[in-house]
Amino acid sequence: HSFSSAGRRFQLLKGLPATSTVEENSAAGVGVYNFNVTLSPLASEGVAILPTIVNSNPLTEAFDIESKGGLEFRVITTGNPVLDYETMPKSFDLQIFVEDTAGRTDLNILTIHVTDKNEHPVFRGNMAIQTVMIYVLEGTRPERIYQVDAADPENAKLKYSLLPATAPFSIRESGAIFSTKEFDYEKDPHSYFLNITVTDPDGLNSTRTVNINIININDERPYFTIKQRIYRIPEEQSPGTSVANITAKDPDDGDSPSRLFYSIRSSGRHFSINPATGELQVTGRIDRDALPLRLHPNISLMVRVEDSPSNGHAREMEITIVIEDVNDNPPECNPSAFRKEENENTAPETFLVDLRNYCKDIDADPSNNQFIFTGLSGFGSNNFALESTVSGRLVMTGTIDLENPANPRVEVYTLTVRVQDIAHPNYSSKYPFYISFDNIIYIYIRIKPVNEFFPVFCNLSYVFSVSEITKVGSSIGRVHAIDKDWPPNIITYSIVAGAGTRDYTNIFWISPKKGDVKILARLDYETTQKHIFTVQASDQEKSTTASVTVNVLEVNDEEPVCSPNFFSLQIPVNLAVGTNINGFRIECRDRDSDPRSFRYFINEGNENNHFTFSPSAGSNTSRLILASRFDYESGLDTNWVYSLHVHITDDNLVSAKDKTTHLTKTGTVTLRIRVIPNPTTATTTTPGITVVTRRENLYSPSAWYVPFAVTLGALLLLALLGLLGLPLLTRLRCCCPPAGKARSTPLFHFTFYVSSQTMTKLDTVFDGEARDPVTGRMYEFNSRSGARRWKKSSEPLQPVLAMQEMSSATEHRGQGVDRAEAPSKKEPSEERKELTAATKPAAKPSAGQPETPGQAGLRLQKKKEEFEDGGLSSPA
Repeated sequence: HSFSSAGRRFQLLKGLPATSTVEENSAAGVGVYNFNVTLSPLASEGVAILPTIVNSNPLTEAFDIESKGGLEFRVITTGNPVLDYETMPKSFDLQIFVEDTAGRTDLNILTIHVTDKNEHPVFRGNMAIQTVMIYVLEGTRPERIYQVDAADPENAKLKYSLLPATAPFSIRESGAIFSTKEFDYEKDPHSYFLNITVTDPDGLNSTRTVNINIININDERPYFTIKQRIYRIPEEQSPGTSVANITAKDPDDGDSPSRLFYSIRSSGRHFSINPATGELQVTGRIDRDALPLRLHPNISLMVRVEDSPSNGHAREMEITIVIEDVNDNPPECNPSAFRKEENENTAPETFLVDLRNYCKDIDADPSNNQFIFTGLSGFGSNNFALESTVSGRLVMTGTIDLENPANPRVEVYTLTVRVQDIAHPNYSSKYPFYISFDNIIYIYIRIKPVNEFFPVFCNLSYVFSVSEITKVGSSIGRVHAIDKDWPPNIITYSIVAGAGTRDYTNIFWISPKKGDVKILARLDYETTQKHIFTVQASDQEKSTTASVTVNVLEVNDEEPVCSPNFFSLQIPVNLAVGTNINGFRIECRDRDSDPRSFRYFINEGNENNHFTFSPSAGSNTSRLILASRFDYESGLDTNWVYSLHVHITDDNLVSAKDKTTHLTKTGTVTLRIRVIPNPTTATTTTPGITVVTRRENLYSPSAWYVPFAVTLGALLLLALLGLLGLPLLTRLRCCCPPAGKARSTPLFHFTFYVSSQTMTKLDTVFDGEARDPVTGRMYEFNSRSGARRWKKSSEPLQPVLAMQEMSSATEHRGQGVDRAEAPSKKEPSEERKELTAATKPAAKPSAGQPETPGQAGLRLQKKKEEFEDGGLSSPA
């Protein structure tokens, strides 16, 4: 290390450098060398850094510097590590540094030589830390028995000795210990303690103790000291119970206790022996009542004693243990619970069960396996008895009638019978928690009810009144039946007769368990006012019936049904007020209302109130009347087509105070009225009439066979008609006059437009009706497809105004109503030719023969022309 200061180096360490010595093994704090510190003139405040060992060669921490007071200091030993001349360096160079407050420093060396010191010899190995134990077998010849290991720190030659000198042992210069005789364990001491001393040339010594033990040699067989060979113990002894103490002696042990080893040579699952003490104990359960002890209650054991765990001298002895029976098993019954059934009213003395057939006591000794039956108890036990305590036969003593009010009506009797030993019991070894020294048998006797009585309805007949609008599924009443049998039988209800109509098999349903009567279909007072059916109550064996009458209460639940419910009308714009429009009237009927109960009013579409019905109430028929004239010129009216929704209610006869609670039904009729404006030009020619018919057949694409079959049938029919028509055509040509001889001027001029026709679907619904403008007959039509058919009605035809016929024909031509095809244009000459050809063969129908639509159309067309000649005209 190098040190520097602010000034020159001064001699601050007085007495250094120097050389000193110290003895090895010096304790901590031993002074080695003293020196002083001299301060410079400027260091008025003393030493800044005390003298310090900053380095040593070789490096060590065995030295330190301490102050002696003032500026005197000394070097001392630290004791860590302890100086050892033999193992450590012989000298150390210590560099000592000091600095004063003026910043001047000094560094000098102190050389310390370690001097040798004579030390005590030391033992090595086990003797250095403990007393050595040496074992010698008796009879062993003299030999080396141990080697002492010792050393001198100065490597000087050591001398060995032992005390007491009279001991039969010696130690040689090498430190080997020898025995000097053959030892006899029975005569010589069994143990020797020798003090081994080792000494160096200067007389320093160390001493340790050696313990030499003489081991006995086993040369004698042990022998048993007990004479008893047979032992008796009760069965079921708890594990650990002592049976016998087997003792033996080894002659080699002399008067001292023998150290012997005991064992059982034969199978000993019931017993074990303590290998050190020879105590024979119970280790497993000993059950005298189980095989093989039940037949052979003696257990033989071969006990062996040895003086060594292995390869020693041994001797064996057989002992017998007799197992005695005790009353340790209570009588047991299997099963311990019995279930018997007897019908009620069973005769007394009826045998139920013999308990002895199911009970036994497994104790081996006959004196311990006898038992009796006692203590018959339980609710209702007075109806039963045991014939004797020994037999165990249980019989009935009385008759049990479940319906008898004096009977407790117990369906299951629970009886208990106590089974107990005759001999005094001893269960504690086997059943330590057994409180009662007997067994309990449970006997459950079920008295089976006998179905003696028929179910009885509370009423001979039931009458329920039900409104005809009661919801399906509603309960309308309940029937109830009782059964005097006990316990009560489950009664099941059913309908066995009636409860149906022509339309419904079952209108009513009864709950099988509760007897609630419910309706399955809507009741209709107008169809049936009273329903009578028969209900049955059954307990699965016996049954009875009762009559149920259901009176249906009338409720206004039917809507007025009017005819027609859809109609199309056309009127001229200048129709007079108060006119019955086209003679139209509706006729209504209601299944549950008087004809005078109807009221008529137009709910929708009656703009400016042009239309009304007369009478408006009190009749089942009413006519459509024009209430006010149309005014299109001033702009008051702008609609030329009116769609009227007519409501017909059946509450006309109900008083005003009852109308809030009265149930009112409403029927609906839809009218379509087209107003025909005044014509702007006069038509001099007779207008043509177009009869357009369009029928539509809709079918499912998957039903491909329907059009195929129809087409095939049509082809076959056409072929047949062709075969039949050829002879007829030939005959007509021969009989009919030529066309040129007919009248040249036709009386009527008709133009017919034939439209394409398709087959009418078989299930077409005709939801509207109207009057044919040509024939005046009523026809029905489908508002979706346009299909039409004549209405079958017996009422006489109404007279039809020519204006309605003309406007109807105009509507069909101009509006294309019902999706008719547009008529083709022809010259007047061609139309007259067609009309001549069409009308010439027409003839009046004979009396009683109905007119065809074509004949009726020609006749009405003539009336139409006469009407026009009178001054009325309609737009072309």
